[in-house]
Amino acid sequence: MAMQRSDEGPSRARQAAKFLSVSVLSGVVLAGLALPGIGAFGLVAKGTVEGFDEIPANLKTPPLSQRTTILDAEGGEIAKVYSRDRTVVPLNDISPYMRQALVDIEDARYYQHGAIDLKGVLRAANKNAQSGGVSEGASTLTQQYVKNVFIEEAGDDPDKVAVATQQTIGRKVKELKFAIQVEKELGKDRILNNYLNITFFGQQAYGVEAASQRYFSKHAKDLTLGESAMLAGLVQSPSRYDPVNAPKEATKRRNTVLQRMVELKHITPAQAAAEQAKPLELKVSRPKSGCITAVNGAGFFCDYVRETFLNDPVFGKTKEARAKRWNEGGLVIRTTLDPQAQKSVQKSITDHVYQSDSVATAVSIVQPGTGKILGMGQSRPYGFGDHQTQINLSADKAMGGSNYGFQVGSTFKPILAAAALEQGVSPYKTYSSPFRMPYPDEVETCGKPWKNSGGDMVQNENRSEAGPYGMKEATAKSVNTYFIQMIEDTGVCPVIKMADKLGIKPAGGGKFDQVPSIALGTEGLSPLTMASAYATFANHGTYCTPVIVESATGPDGKNLRVPKTKCSRAMSEQTADTVNTLLQGVVEDGTGKEAGLSGRDSAGKTGTTDGRQAAWFVGYTPNMAGAVWVGGPGAKGVDMENITIGGVYHDKVYGADTPGPIWRDAMTGALEGKDAPTFGTVPMPGADKGSGDGSGSGSGGDDKRGHGRGGRKPGTGGKPGGGKPGTGAKPDTQPGGQPGDTTGDGKPDTPTAPTGVIQGVIGGPGNEQR
Repeated sequence: MAMQRSDEGPSRARQAAKFLSVSVLSGVVLAGLALPGIGAFGLVAKGTVEGFDEIPANLKTPPLSQRTTILDAEGGEIAKVYSRDRTVVPLNDISPYMRQALVDIEDARYYQHGAIDLKGVLRAANKNAQSGGVSEGASTLTQQYVKNVFIEEAGDDPDKVAVATQQTIGRKVKELKFAIQVEKELGKDRILNNYLNITFFGQQAYGVEAASQRYFSKHAKDLTLGESAMLAGLVQSPSRYDPVNAPKEATKRRNTVLQRMVELKHITPAQAAAEQAKPLELKVSRPKSGCITAVNGAGFFCDYVRETFLNDPVFGKTKEARAKRWNEGGLVIRTTLDPQAQKSVQKSITDHVYQSDSVATAVSIVQPGTGKILGMGQSRPYGFGDHQTQINLSADKAMGGSNYGFQVGSTFKPILAAAALEQGVSPYKTYSSPFRMPYPDEVETCGKPWKNSGGDMVQNENRSEAGPYGMKEATAKSVNTYFIQMIEDTGVCPVIKMADKLGIKPAGGGKFDQVPSIALGTEGLSPLTMASAYATFANHGTYCTPVIVESATGPDGKNLRVPKTKCSRAMSEQTADTVNTLLQGVVEDGTGKEAGLSGRDSAGKTGTTDGRQAAWFVGYTPNMAGAVWVGGPGAKGVDMENITIGGVYHDKVYGADTPGPIWRDAMTGALEGKDAPTFGTVPMPGADKGSGDGSGSGSGGDDKRGHGRGGRKPGTGGKPGGGKPGTGAKPDTQPGGQPGDTTGDGKPDTPTAPTGVIQGVIGGPGNEQR
């Protein structure tokens, strides 16, 4: 028997197999159970029928993934985000040219046949059997729609996509069964509408509305005949006929569609010729998706919205349910972002810290009493390039932030002060506050007492900083030894409980280390946490959880439930007002003087950590609270000495000289034109600064900023004080006057950490500081 040459075409056996496959499918559709039952063919057909009967009766059409729009509090667009760039539109919002062109080129007999086109199946079976390949398809628009539904359900999972597109008889049978069901339930126009909304048109555009915007920058209802023909031609092979990358192929394909419309007498030859003579006339709008496109530096605010949606049970009971809802999109989310505040935050950031600097800054602003996040920005923008990041430096790890947060230094001291005041400690309490002292031998905690078994020491920044001090002056000058003596009296447990009431928790998760150095800010926290905590002081002692979403609507336009702030009393109004008074002193004549605002009440606290690897200013007015962090943005810290930040050289960075001005400028712009209410405060006379230049006790000082204590004129330098000491010198009342020997310059302290202090994310045991 002669051997058949390889180039003589398919063998008869192969042709028979091809024909059999199509015949089986056609028979299943036409007869349901009536299939050829002879020999081996009958076994194959019988198995196919059994599989057919097992397919579920109802087609589950997934909600089509669409773009989500995120808005600011005034309705301005922040960004659009999507896993599929799609906008679902009704059929009457799609150009009639587009509808006709798609039907003509994909399924000309669409309105004449049912779910399956028998003539098309037989024609394709015969032609494919003759060619030995798949030279002609027989899928109707309905079948193609069903296939697209399977692909949409698969999402971005490559394994599921492979299953949804596999070329098997079983999959084809499933598609045919579902196609019949869909025709019964939806009807032709609805199927066509769904098809035009679900199908892929290339260039990340899903659905005809997105495609129209992508290629022509117009709505689908406004498409011309030529534009419609080009888009209809894309469906068969979006990459081959891509008008952006393959304009010649796209033009030929468009002209083919126009010619087909002439053959079917849906347009005249003259109409086709006029359109075929034109170039494609693209007006491409590049895809813009995700928080990377957010305006006014709000990329991480946008990302926090996403994290809120994915983490808050109000948007779904399970993590999977929330992720599915987010990916389906079609949401309109109005947020709490104040555009004025955000612009001011971003301007202050760019004025003071460059994107290319070795250190970064992060700023968060919240509204006291509501918990609304009004602004959030950082010098390292959202992105994937050099000096960009996807880590939200303002947030906790669970919300997209850094692994451990950043040690907060002396900005934690007001938390201790509030805890002490709630325990009944007098705001006039004095401690000896020496320049250097051992940590206490033993300090009470929530469990076993902490013991200073290693003989660890703590000290202030300057030798001139030696007490006794009262609470107001110790806070203004950030005296370490004062607060360590205070925590010896109060114990660690009340401080941790106060922190909990203020929503303060370690940024990386877990629990606080119960050690006395917590008073000096050794824990890693986030700027948003600190801003929200300080907002409690402005809100008369009531803490409100931060919120970022005002309202949201789903794809159907119906309102969704959104997270609401939860407010609870953290301390008495008296305690809050006392802390206001203490922290006003910081910005009036203490370490935070450079951050003070003009024309309105403000209060705050500086902080600089061990090794100057982080510097902070956290402050507030009655209507806004904000936190600013500056430091190394990576796991490896940056010692901020002999460093240039924002074009300004610093021999040493302090909380007062870099974060302070960032906070001042951000808040000034954010508050411009807004009311200037006053704080609730309490009478708290400071130490007698005196007025003379005579022979008061104590040696001369080096008061660089003119707010030393005791009997000397502010700012006059090293003359001995001539004023009288303060009169209320009892230990638990107003402190007596002291020599004028402190700088009060906002520089950090450098104590030695006790054994057991955690290693901070930005280096060293992290022992405070200013």
